[in-house]
Amino acid sequence: MAQNETDKFPHILLKDTALTEPYTPISSRGKTFKLPPRNRQEHGQKLLRQFDRLRHEADRVIKEQKAYGIDAGNGIYVQFESEPEFELKFESLEVIRSGIELLAVQTVDEKNLATVFVPEGKLDILTKKVADYLEKDTSKGLPRNRELVESVGEIQRAALEALWTDDRGLFPEADDQEIWWEVWLRSGDDPQGIVEFFKEHAERIGISVSNEVINFPDRTVVAIYGTKAQMSRSVKLLNCIAELRMTKETADFFSAMDAIEQREWMDDLRDRVNPPSGDFPVVCLLDTGVNQAHPLLIDYLDVSDMHAYYPSWNEADHNGHGTEMAGLALYGDLVEVLASTGPVSLTHNLESVKILPPYGQNPPHLYGDITAESIARAEVQNPNQNRVVCLTVSATDDRDRGRPSSWSARIDNLCSGFDDDYQRLIVIAAGNTPADDRHHYPNSNMSDFGIHDPGQSWNAITVGAFTEKGFIDSDEYPGWSVIAPVGDLSPCSSTSMTWQRPWPTKPDIVFEGGNMAINPAAGNADYVDSLQLLSTYFRHNLKPFVTTGDTSAATALATRMAAVLMAHYLDYWPETIRALLVHSAEWTKKMLERFNPQKKRDYENLLRYVGYGVPDLTRALWSAENTVTLIAQDSLQPFEKKGSSYVTRDLNLHQIPWPAEILQELGETVVEMRVTLSYFIESNPARRGWGRKYSYASHGLRFDVKRPLETFDAFRQRINQKARDEEGGRTTESPSDSEWVLGPNLRKHGSIHSDTWRGTAASLAERGYVAVYPVIGWWRESPRHQRWNKRARYSLVVSIRSPETGVELYSAVQNLIRQPVQITIS
Repeated sequence: MAQNETDKFPHILLKDTALTEPYTPISSRGKTFKLPPRNRQEHGQKLLRQFDRLRHEADRVIKEQKAYGIDAGNGIYVQFESEPEFELKFESLEVIRSGIELLAVQTVDEKNLATVFVPEGKLDILTKKVADYLEKDTSKGLPRNRELVESVGEIQRAALEALWTDDRGLFPEADDQEIWWEVWLRSGDDPQGIVEFFKEHAERIGISVSNEVINFPDRTVVAIYGTKAQMSRSVKLLNCIAELRMTKETADFFSAMDAIEQREWMDDLRDRVNPPSGDFPVVCLLDTGVNQAHPLLIDYLDVSDMHAYYPSWNEADHNGHGTEMAGLALYGDLVEVLASTGPVSLTHNLESVKILPPYGQNPPHLYGDITAESIARAEVQNPNQNRVVCLTVSATDDRDRGRPSSWSARIDNLCSGFDDDYQRLIVIAAGNTPADDRHHYPNSNMSDFGIHDPGQSWNAITVGAFTEKGFIDSDEYPGWSVIAPVGDLSPCSSTSMTWQRPWPTKPDIVFEGGNMAINPAAGNADYVDSLQLLSTYFRHNLKPFVTTGDTSAATALATRMAAVLMAHYLDYWPETIRALLVHSAEWTKKMLERFNPQKKRDYENLLRYVGYGVPDLTRALWSAENTVTLIAQDSLQPFEKKGSSYVTRDLNLHQIPWPAEILQELGETVVEMRVTLSYFIESNPARRGWGRKYSYASHGLRFDVKRPLETFDAFRQRINQKARDEEGGRTTESPSDSEWVLGPNLRKHGSIHSDTWRGTAASLAERGYVAVYPVIGWWRESPRHQRWNKRARYSLVVSIRSPETGVELYSAVQNLIRQPVQITIS
C-alpha cells in the first residue's frame, strides 16, 4: 500500500529491551542409528582382517614417505564405507588427541564414504574399537562401539578419489589430464607452515601452486595445476591434504544492446541531480572496472577510488558491464529518472575494483581470495567508509547445489568479520540460466539450472531477478511473444529448486532483471530493448546509454537500495540493512498464482523460486501510522564452558512495546505481525558430513513469539524444549503455530529468518515478548578453536500492520517507549 509523504515516520530503534537469561542445558544425545543386520563375530573378524592388510600397506607407505625425505607427520589415508542405504557413524572415527582426523564425508551410490587420516603408529587405536566390539559389552548388554562398528561395511586404504568431494563427474579420467585443483590442506595450528611445506614438496614433483590462499578453521585452501597422476603421488607422499575439488571459472554475463541515443536527456538529468551530503555511504563494485569519465558518473566516482586486483591492469572498464552496473547502482533504471522532471537526490557514491582481466579470463584460482583482496583495496583507501559491496560475477556452473564452496565460505567470513571483527554487507548475483535455454521458461529455471557459486553464501544477500516489463512494439516485432508474465520470475534467473535441506533457500530477494521474448523465426529467446533496463554505456563518446539486464542488473538495484537505507539510518548495522531488505519484501500476485501455496512445501518452493519476493523501498525506509516497525540491535553469548563441558548459555527475551490496548479494541479484525532475525555466522566449510561437530555454521539463532494465555515461565520453558528438539533432530510443529505463514521448520534455514503471523488483533495483543535463542554450531562442538565464548550479534525487526488506516499504532508505541516499564521475572 502506497504511503503519503505526511504518513511517513522513521522506524523505531529499540534499546535495552532484551532480558538475557541463563539457558537450560541442552542434552547432547545424538540420534539412534539404523544399523544393518550383523553377526557379531563374523563382522568383527572381517574388519580385523581388513585392518591387518592396512597395517602392512601403512608400513610400506610410511617407509616410502621417509625415503622421500618427509620425517614428520607420516601416516596413511583410510576409507570407511557403509552398506547401501545405511548411514556411517563417522564422527566416532575421529580421535583428535591421537592425531586421527576425519577429512571428508560423501555419499556415492547410496553409501556413506568417510576418509580418515591415521598417523604412524595410531592404527591400533581404531583396531581396538573393533576388538572391544568383539570382546566387551556395555552396561546395557550391547557390544561396545556397536553403532560405529556395525555401521562400517568395508575398510580400505583411500585412493585419490576418496578425497574428491566435488561432483564425481568432474573427476579427471586420464592420468595425464591437467586441470586446476582446489586443494584443502589440514592446516592445524600452523597454516602458513603447512602451505610452505606443501608448496615445497608439490613443486618437486612438477605441480604448479598458485599464490592465493584462503584460511578456514582446520583448513587452508590453495589452487594447483597438475595431472591426476601427480596428485595421486602428492596424496601418497604429502599427508597434509584433506579434500580435493575442482576450481571454478567465472561467468560471461555481458551484453551490450543498442539504445536510442538521447544526449539531451543525459544533460537534463545532470542538471537535476543533487549530490549526496553528510556522512554518506558508497557502493563498492567488483566487476570489469568502470569508465569514470562518463558524465553521469564522474562526479560520484573519484579516480582514487578506482582499483584493480592486479595492479598491471588498467582500472577502466574494458568490457562495459561494470559501467552498466555503476549506472544502476547509482541511479537505478535510467528509464525512470530520465522520464522524471523533478530533482534526483543521490544518497551515495561509488568505488570500483576491477576483478576481471582485460583479455581472456582469470585462471580459475581461488575467487574467495580475489574477492577478499579486492574488498581490502577499497577498505585500505577509505578505512572508515560505510559501504555496500556489489559482486555480479559468479561461477559458470551450479554443481554445488547449495553446499558451501571456498568462495561462498570466504564471503560468509568476510561478512561476519571472522578475521578482523569488521562486519560487511555483501550483495551477490544468483547467476543466470543459459540464454539458449530460456525459451523453456519456467522449467529451465526450476529444474535445470541452479544458483551459481558463490550465491549459496549464508551471510550475503543473494539476488535473483523478476520482471515488470512486458511491452513489445508489435509493429517492430510482429509475431514475437513475451516469455515471462509481468510480476513473475525473469527468464534469466536461476533458483534453488533442486537444492536439498539443510542448505539455505536462495535467492533471498528479487529485483527487476528484464524480460525476453520468443523470436518466431527461430523459436528461441531473444533480447528486446523495451524489455530491458537502461544504464550508462562505457563508450560514452559514442552514446551515453545502453540497455542491460539479467541477475547482475537486479543485484546492482538491490545494492542501490541497501546504500539508500544505509544513508538514511547511519546507526544501523549491516545485519540490520540486510534484515530490512528481506523484511520489506513481498511476493507479487503472479508469484503466488504460480504456486498457489496451501501447504508448507508450496511455500518452500516459492522461497526457492523468488526468495521472500520484491523489496519495497518505502516499507524499508518508513513506518506509517497503521504500520509500525520496531528494530532491536543486540547480542548474546551462545555458549559457555561449565567444568569440562561446553553448553548453551544465553536466551534473550525482548519485551516489545506492544500497543495492546488498541489491538484489543480492534478485536476480531485480522492483523499481521512480521518478524525478521538477521545475523552472520562464521563458516567451517570442510565437507565432513555437516553434522554437530562438523557443522558449517559457527552457531544458529532462532526466534519465537509468546502465545496468548502463555505465562512468561511457560514461554521460556517452551523455548528451551524447542532448542532440545532441534538438536535431537525432532522438528514437529505445534498446532498453536499454524497462524505463521512459513512456520519454524521452514524459516530456520540459513542465517536470516523471516515469517509473518496473521490472526486477530485480540490474539496479537497477548504476544508481547519475542525470544532469540541459540542452537548448536561448531563454536561449541569444536572448542579447540577457542571461539566458544564469543558473542553473537543480531538484528531483530518486528512489524505490526493493521488494514484499517485510521488506527494509530505508531503513536501508541511511541507513548509506550516514553514510559518506564518494570519487568519482573519469577
